[in-house]
Amino acid sequence: MPRFDLLQVHNLLAWQEHLPTLLAMKASGQLRYVGITTSEGRRHREVEQIMRKQPLDFVQVTYNAIDRDVEARILPLARERGNAVIINRPFQQGALIESMARRRLPPLAGEIGCTSWAQYLLKFIISHPAVSCAIPATTSIAHVRENMAAAHGPLPDEAMRRRMVAYVEQS
Repeated sequence: MPRFDLLQVHNLLAWQEHLPTLLAMKASGQLRYVGITTSEGRRHREVEQIMRKQPLDFVQVTYNAIDRDVEARILPLARERGNAVIINRPFQQGALIESMARRRLPPLAGEIGCTSWAQYLLKFIISHPAVSCAIPATTSIAHVRENMAAAHGPLPDEAMRRRMVAYVEQS
């Protein structure tokens, strides 16, 4: 393969050793984008520090309607620095969907074209101005189709996003 589009240091594993290698690959034209990932909220401070010091193109963090601590520092910093943001664990590995499934979708879901909790939760994520994409893990074609439907229809504005969170937090 002559060139990679994106390589990331997964879960910050030995990032001090791997990141210089990836940046050298980018400089030589073998790699287009360099990033780091974490799926652990306890590592967000470290992600922020790396973002401030290293010329990253991407970061991948956990973010959903319940796990929102990246809203305070990482997402604004990504916008400021021009970093793309990949969101992992949008459904808390399914636990968030399971807990919400006991409740009816609120009327506001219809206002943004959502017919399922997966769409509701994904629209919340992808409507954040700093977010580039979400990566909901699935092995089901039906779930892929359901998730893709979140890309259709209007995205919520900031006021709607606050209403969405309030409804989820009531659970």
